[in-house]
Formats: sequence, structure tokens, C-alpha cells
Amino acid sequence: MTAARTDIEQVQLANTAFYEALERGDFDEVSDLWMDSEDAAGGSGGDTDGEGPEDGEAAGDAVSCVHPGWPVLTGRGEVLRSYALIMANTEYIQFFLTDLKVGVAGDTALVTCTENILSGGPPPEGGGELGPLVGQLVVATNVFRRTPDGWKLWSHHASPVLAETDDEEGEETPT
Repeated sequence: MTAARTDIEQVQLANTAFYEALERGDFDEVSDLWMDSEDAAGGSGGDTDGEGPEDGEAAGDAVSCVHPGWPVLTGRGEVLRSYALIMANTEYIQFFLTDLKVGVAGDTALVTCTENILSGGPPPEGGGELGPLVGQLVVATNVFRRTPDGWKLWSHHASPVLAETDDEEGEETPT
């Protein structure tokens, strides 16, 4: 039982490291936290149509990512480019994680959480201060795989939470 608890703690640490690296805008650390083709144990080579996983990755071993409102990104290069783009266009971001749940099955771990995000864009024209801060509520699923270098992200999927307005709360559904 202690091994399972240790795994859960290690996954929690990897998950926290991911969000902290995003907050700092540390692209190198974000990159290090994602699996690469060498981490994908049991991979059987890539596909040959040029549309799928990167060279050396089996289809089941390719990393994937869905940011809110984005299409599915597949392959390490595509996923990391998305984070570079997000970091280049976000002056400030902070994650407050709630509803965190971690499950481990063998060499795979599943983390679900609510990302309470506070972010700010570039300053307005002529201003030297941070642009307006915006809050966003997102639910996320992070899938990790055990590698020789520790737990690495295999997939991240985040979807916005649509909040009810005061008008919607009191309405009854017509029958």
C-alpha cells in the first residue's frame, strides 16, 4: 500500500511542477515534463503518412493536448509549440487547483482537477502596467506515464466550465 501512496504523491508532485512551470513561463521545464519518444516504452515505430505521431512514436504513444477552444494537438512538437505560443502571449497566469483527484493503475496515472485561472495579457497601448486580469474556470484531465525519469505528461485535456447566470438559476425547464 505504501508503493501506491508513493506513486500518488509522485504524480501529485509532477502535476504541481507542470502548473508551476506554466506560471513561471519556464518553457524548458514544461518541455521536460512531457513524454518524448524515448519515454514511450513498447513503442513500435511511427506511421508513414506524415499525418500522425512524430518519427519513432507509435500512435498510442504520441502525446496529445486539448486547450479550451482548440482542436486536438497530437505529437510532442505540436503540443510544445502550443505552450510556447501561450507563454509568448500571456504576461501573467496563476492556477489555483481545486477538486484534485489522482488515480494510479500500473504505469499510468490520471489526474482530474478544476483549474481556477487568473491571467492577464499585455499592457494596453502606451501603458506600462499589466493588462486587465481575467478569471476563468476550466476542468482538466492530465494523464501521466511512468518513465525511467519519473512521471511524464502523456495527455492534457482542458475544457471551460460554463457558469450559470442569475437569470438561468431560477428558470424552470418547459415541459
